[in-house]
Amino acid sequence: MWEGLYAPTSTAPVIPSGHKASPTPKRICVELIDVRSSVLCHLPSVLLLSAVALFVGGCLTGCSGYQLGTGSATKFTTLFIAPITSAALIPQAQALVTTQLREAFIRDGRVQLVNSAESADAVLTVTLASYNRTVAVSRPDDTGLARRFDVTLQAKATLTDNRTKQPYFTSRPIDAKRGVFTDSGLVPSEYQALPLLAELLAGEAVHAVLDTW
Repeated sequence: MWEGLYAPTSTAPVIPSGHKASPTPKRICVELIDVRSSVLCHLPSVLLLSAVALFVGGCLTGCSGYQLGTGSATKFTTLFIAPITSAALIPQAQALVTTQLREAFIRDGRVQLVNSAESADAVLTVTLASYNRTVAVSRPDDTGLARRFDVTLQAKATLTDNRTKQPYFTSRPIDAKRGVFTDSGLVPSEYQALPLLAELLAGEAVHAVLDTW
């Protein structure tokens, strides 16, 4: 009799049928830790995907503004190169400069060369003005003789708008300079250096016509 009177009673709350028990604080903490761990585990992947997306977007933006060519846009699209004239006595220089000049503009690609002035937006006229050599290095056994010369090929260029007949520029000086060693003789060395001088001069002419205003 006394045992039933003083039997300990349960302290657990009675949960009505059909209701779920509220989560305990301990369970809430465990679930929060699991959520944070899941977020942290996936965070590097999310950051990596974001970085890739930004990189790809930047590349697409840069490529959309890219254009073929080596410099700024020109004021004309077709160009006629008039026959090279020369005021200097340089054998074969005119033919070499003409060839190198055409090849330089073709490689650049910003304008199209045409075969007549009538079909061109602009006309380029180049005159070879002078050819000079100066002593750069003397021979060690005889300081009165040169072992190397610096040779300079100078020209003047005129660019004319064929539509308005107005010049873009007139008699603009361009030049090319190169060292020539005389170990195998001055004349053969100069002959071998002339195509290189013509190539350098052609590059300067392209720069003057398409880049410098």
